[in-house]
Amino acid sequence: MNKELLFEIIEKIKGTNIEEVELETKEGRIKVKQYLGQHQQAVVPVQQPVVEIKEEIVSGQPPKTEVKEEKKYHIIKSPLVGTFYRAPSPGAPPFVEEGDIVSKGQVVCIIEALKVMNEIESDVDGRVVKILVENGQPVEYGQELMYIEPR
Repeated sequence: MNKELLFEIIEKIKGTNIEEVELETKEGRIKVKQYLGQHQQAVVPVQQPVVEIKEEIVSGQPPKTEVKEEKKYHIIKSPLVGTFYRAPSPGAPPFVEEGDIVSKGQVVCIIEALKVMNEIESDVDGRVVKILVENGQPVEYGQELMYIEPR
């Protein structure tokens, strides 16, 4: 990782109220944390990929409001608090993958709550655009699980 870039990022966030910056380059990925109220900073290597880097954060400017092209996706939300599972059992193939076509009533995932496996079904016909939760992660009531493009 380019040390000059690292030190530049640290200098840019000093004196701001930015607490954390993640950056991915061709050489690797870093996370810089600034503990507000203290005069220390930590650099932590991270394994998961960063989808986009916000230039406003790197430059020390407050984030700008982004205008996104809104697509009309149906959102499947968690109906309860529990643990999200993409497959019926460990080692089994997932119920759905991104890009799969689903039918209304088709099981798309399981949420385990109090040792009960609750099957979550699609309530529309369409194509799975994005799965937002990783297998085995806890989910909250109303948390978005996946986006489906209706047909």
